Amino acid sequence: MAWYDRHGRHDLPWQAGDAEGRRDPYRVWLAEVMLQQTQVATVIAYFQRFVAALPSLRQLAEAEEDHVLALWSGLGYYRRARFLQRAARVCVERHGGELPRDFTALAALPGIGRSTAGAILAQAHGLRFPILDGNVKRVLARHRGIHGHPGQSAVARELWRHADACTPAERVADYTQAIMDLGATVCTRARPACARCPLAEDCIARRDGLTAMLPTARPRQALPTRRTVMLVLRDPSGRILLERRPPQGVWPGLWSLPETADHAQAWPAAQAHARLDDATALTPFEHVFTHYRLHVEPLLFDGVQAHPGVTDRTDLRWSTSGELATLGLPAPVRQLLQTLEPPAPTTIFPRDLTR
Repeated sequence: MAWYDRHGRHDLPWQAGDAEGRRDPYRVWLAEVMLQQTQVATVIAYFQRFVAALPSLRQLAEAEEDHVLALWSGLGYYRRARFLQRAARVCVERHGGELPRDFTALAALPGIGRSTAGAILAQAHGLRFPILDGNVKRVLARHRGIHGHPGQSAVARELWRHADACTPAERVADYTQAIMDLGATVCTRARPACARCPLAEDCIARRDGLTAMLPTARPRQALPTRRTVMLVLRDPSGRILLERRPPQGVWPGLWSLPETADHAQAWPAAQAHARLDDATALTPFEHVFTHYRLHVEPLLFDGVQAHPGVTDRTDLRWSTSGELATLGLPAPVRQLLQTLEPPAPTTIFPRDLTR
């Protein structure tokens, strides 16, 4: 705590309190969900944009899913955003539009769980509950010399036991931030700054030269590569054809580009949506998921004429560049569309003027 008072982070946007110093549970919750799998430096801008658009739990519950996903676009792990909105709606239906202060009820909400519930109650209400996010796991595994991958149930139980034993009865909100900050800024995954660590004196990993080996890494497996061809269909006015992805699988429920397994299927698939002339191969790219690499080969079909009835389907839409900014798109798809050259202007021949 003495280290945190001097070196910790005290001005994060979700730490702001009211006149009596009480933090908004909604903002604390939103930050905790965003910080799952994502670093603070990345989260801050997304958090500020999100709360500016949806400043309350009720507004989140009432928002269109596409709006929520658009605000989330780029953070990845989109299931977090869906759970966030689903939990907000449960709070409106069952908890008077507020996050419950009861631990069991809070941890039961979609996407929260034990550690996030503890972090919310500790930081928003000062209640004594331990947390165990990735940073805390690393600090405790090294300090107490705990071997084994933290995903294993026996190792997780041991880490929770130490997390609870270390959590103080007072200044719980500060302690919760302190141990997360320690893991994020000092006890880092690579090259930890042990000389600056307030726990260095009795750290088992430092004493035994184990900082590079603890916490024990997940057994590595070679990532397989999957391939897909993305179809970029653009009409003369510059609109792009988007297809909503199914609720299961990669990027569930987001708007993306139509896809085929290979080039042989690309032409008939594109023709099913529009009349077209030729395709231009765009620069291939790879996107890495947790369990595999996705190799993407984009094909641009420019100046296409949409078939009647295409937009009668709820899973297809022609979108302008302005509309793309309001939709939930996978980050690599958004980046791909942002790199497109503007469509060439339509040439009007003299014979067209007599029509």
